[in-house]
Amino acid sequence: MWYLLALSLLVLQFNKKISVILLMVTAAVGAYTQVLDWRALTFMAGLAIIAGAYCKFSGKVPRTLLEILLVLASVGLMLHLIPGFHNLRVLEGVRAGPESAPFSMYYNFDKALVPFVLLICLKSLFTTDTRPRTKPWHWLALVVAVPVLLMVAVALGGLKVELHQPQWLFQFVLANIFFVSLAEESLFRGYLQQRLSSVMHPVLALLIASLLFGGMHYAGGMLLVIFATLAGLIYGLAWVLSGRLWVAVLFHVGLNLCHLLFFTYPMWQRLPHIS
Repeated sequence: MWYLLALSLLVLQFNKKISVILLMVTAAVGAYTQVLDWRALTFMAGLAIIAGAYCKFSGKVPRTLLEILLVLASVGLMLHLIPGFHNLRVLEGVRAGPESAPFSMYYNFDKALVPFVLLICLKSLFTTDTRPRTKPWHWLALVVAVPVLLMVAVALGGLKVELHQPQWLFQFVLANIFFVSLAEESLFRGYLQQRLSSVMHPVLALLIASLLFGGMHYAGGMLLVIFATLAGLIYGLAWVLSGRLWVAVLFHVGLNLCHLLFFTYPMWQRLPHIS
């Protein structure tokens, strides 16, 4: 079912009807396999009703109120606050390397719904024509910024260079593309940064979206907040320069992949010295 869910997200930008049909089939399989219980199904049905009302009403006030509800629902899905979603734990307490901290990884059904919800609010979620003229060095600088940021994290003591070839690399990439990065970029770049850019200077919108993205990582400590904020600037610039959400997702996944393959992941765990 997870491949089916990924496929529904892959075609969402190009054919909404087919994507929604695939999502409905996936939800049915999820209910059968108890990944979704009655609370999650009820929540999804409520979202469908709100979405229908949003598309039906033409008044500014009711549409604004309904959009707020949809965005709040997206935030709740992003932060796993909505009950009834039993996400699949793919990895539990694994170590990428001897000096890497143990971590667990999930296929997140709730986060995967975020692009569906936000596309209802903003038809230009995936693509916009309001992008500046770019030069090759702009993209070169953005690509170089990815390893530079990781090396800054090394200098600050959060990471350490450590090469990995994990057996679960495919699962990591699949989860990062469809069940993590696409949802986060949809909320912070495709929706929030784009909405803010329509009422303020794009640079200020970029900064605010990046700061909020960094703040979402507060549970990992201040160093992670700073790292995520700087990473958010890279993803936000990728969105600004390209006007394409999938480009921002590509940078997001690329940074996470570089992090996994060449550095301690998700962080450097200082082991106690044995004398």
